[in-house]
Amino acid sequence: MKQLLSTLIAATLVAASSLAMAADKEIAVIVKTTNSDFWQNVKKGSNDAASKAKGYTATFQGAASDTDLAGQVALVENAVNRKVAGIVLAPSDPDALIPAMKKAWEAKIPVVLIDSAASDAGKAYYQSFLATDNKAAGEMSAKTLIDKIGTTGKIAIMSYTAGSGSEIGRVGGFTDYIKKHSKLQIVGPFYSNSQMGTALNQTTDVLAANPDLKGIFGANEPTAIGMGRALVQAGKAGKVVAIGFDGNADLQGFVKDGTIEAIAVQSAYEMGNLGVKTVMELVEGKKVPAFRDTGVLMVNKKNIDSPAAKNVLY
Repeated sequence: MKQLLSTLIAATLVAASSLAMAADKEIAVIVKTTNSDFWQNVKKGSNDAASKAKGYTATFQGAASDTDLAGQVALVENAVNRKVAGIVLAPSDPDALIPAMKKAWEAKIPVVLIDSAASDAGKAYYQSFLATDNKAAGEMSAKTLIDKIGTTGKIAIMSYTAGSGSEIGRVGGFTDYIKKHSKLQIVGPFYSNSQMGTALNQTTDVLAANPDLKGIFGANEPTAIGMGRALVQAGKAGKVVAIGFDGNADLQGFVKDGTIEAIAVQSAYEMGNLGVKTVMELVEGKKVPAFRDTGVLMVNKKNIDSPAAKNVLY
């Protein structure tokens, strides 16, 4: 009986140990903020990747806002302190997260960046970067606008968080293309800090101050939604040609009713899904590419119901 009891205790301890090891394989997905459908689609992708892999779980957190850098730093540091298996991070600032990333590197916790890059000073502390080629996406948005309104007149840029990696590439690519390929006069950029209400108010003011405005670019989801609502409220929907970014239900509705001419849609799901898978590969000692382009599709009224669009809209 004693021998049987000892065997049962030993088996229980082994099982408990195995469960503890499995529970330790947490992949912390830390994004800029959870307050948008875009980031919720990242969450969906990351959860799907973890659920299909044995021995891993994915947790999902974001700061209170895109500008809450201290909050995002604290989330990364907390993940390091609880010894997660790996971190998928969308940094809100190219420099502010580097000290926290360094702590992860020192703790031998792999870090995969998504959506926005870190500055060169942080390159040693992450192993892969997954994102839309934001510069190319910005250029694509500018070309779409020029194709619709021509090369002269006045346009406005409604941006989101000044200095974030994705914003620098996206709005920079848009602006450079406009300057190189047209004589369009640019008003802005204006920064909403990814607050829809702020973008709505800013766009309302821009429309009132510039009655001759021919085009407008809303550079991320909440900004583009605010822009679209302002165009409707001002009676300018379909009169000022608008290009948006990202692809939630609100923006799809604006494309279908003509308020927004087209939206550049990233694969948010793929960022989360491939981000978690890349961390798993690193944990298992595999080599991963330094950069993976997760793609972008320009969606308009003609192709919004196509299979390609349905794969990225959310």
